[in-house]
Amino acid sequence: MPNTTEPENIKHQGLSIILPTFNEAGSISKMVSSLLELTSDWRTEILIVDDDSQDGTSDIVRTMARQDQRIKLIQRVGRSGLASAIKEGLIAALYPFAVAMDSDGQHEPPAVLAAVEQLDNGADLVIGSRFLVNSAIHGLSERRTEGSNLANRLARWSLPKNYCHLTDYMSGFFAMDLRRCNQLVRKVDVNGFKFLYELLAISKGRLNTIEIPLNFQPRLHGSSKLDYAVLWDFLISLIHTALFRLLPRRAISFGLVGLSGVFVQLIITSLVMSLGPSFQQALPLAVVSAASSNYLINNTLTFKDKRQHGRQLLKGLLKFLLVASLPSLANIGLATVFYNLVQTNAIVAQLSGIIVVYIWNYAASSRFVWNAP
Repeated sequence: MPNTTEPENIKHQGLSIILPTFNEAGSISKMVSSLLELTSDWRTEILIVDDDSQDGTSDIVRTMARQDQRIKLIQRVGRSGLASAIKEGLIAALYPFAVAMDSDGQHEPPAVLAAVEQLDNGADLVIGSRFLVNSAIHGLSERRTEGSNLANRLARWSLPKNYCHLTDYMSGFFAMDLRRCNQLVRKVDVNGFKFLYELLAISKGRLNTIEIPLNFQPRLHGSSKLDYAVLWDFLISLIHTALFRLLPRRAISFGLVGLSGVFVQLIITSLVMSLGPSFQQALPLAVVSAASSNYLINNTLTFKDKRQHGRQLLKGLLKFLLVASLPSLANIGLATVFYNLVQTNAIVAQLSGIIVVYIWNYAASSRFVWNAP
C-alpha cells in the first residue's frame, strides 16, 4: 500500500492534479471526489482537460466546479490528444508541484500522496510503476502486459542511460516539481507517443527520477484508447529518439508511409505487366495508386490530429494528387529514362524516380493538404 504520510511542504505550497479526459462521464465524478477528499486540507486544484467529450463529461465537471472552486475545467475544441492535454494542464497549473494521472480510475488516488512525498524529499520526477516488486496489475490483460513489457524494453534501449533503472516508461501516472521541469514540459512534442517518454527523452538524463509502486486497477468506465495509431506513434518515437531527434516526427512517419507506397507501386506494376501491358503503360496507374495509398495512410497516422473526413477526405485526396503530380511526372520520366538507357530492371528504374519525390511531397502536402507545420 502507498505511504499516506502528508508532505507538509507541498501541502502548503500547493498541488495541481491534471486529469485528461475524453468521454469519461462514467468515472470523472467519483475520481474527482476521491482526490478532493484525499487532499481536503491542502492547497489544491484539480485541472480537468477535456477533449470536447460527447458524453457529457464537461457538463459534469462544470457542475462540480460551480460547487468547489478547486475544480477547474479546460475544454478543448479543435485540438485533441493525451500528450497535448497533459502538457496544456501542466502549463496552466497554478501550483509548483503537479501530478498527472488517468481519469478512468486505473490509478488509485492514494498514490498521489506517495508520489508527492518523494517530491518533498527532493525528486524532480516521480513515476508510478506497474512493474515494481510491490506493484499490482488488475486492469490489464496478459497480452497487454506483455506488450507493455516489450515497449518498456525498447524504451530503455532508446533513452539516456541515467534512466535505465526505471521499469515503466509507458506510465500515465507521474508527479513533478514544475520549478525544475517547467521548461522541459514546454518543449515536449505533443505528437509523441507518451508524454512521459518524450519528457525523459528531451531531458537527456538530467532529472532526478524515482519510481513508486502502483496498484493498477480496472477502469471504472469506458474502454482502452490503445489502437494501431498509438502503436505507430511509439514506433516513430523510437526512431525519432534513435536519430537524435534531428528529423521532425512527421517527416519520419511520412517517409515510412512512403515506403509502403513503394511496395504498392512495385506490386501494381508487376501485376499490370503480367497482364500484357508494357512497363511504360503500367507505371502511371501504379504511381497514382501508390500516391492514393500514401494519402489515406498519412491521413490516418502521420496527420491524425488533422485527420480529414467525408467530403474533406475526397478534397484532400485531390489536393494530394495535385501536389504529387509534378514529382510523379518526374518519377515516371526518370524511371522511364533509367529503364530505357541505364538498366532494363523495372524495380531499380522505379526506385530512381521514387527517391526524387519524397522531400517535395512531404513539404508541399504538409502545408497544402493538411495545413500542418
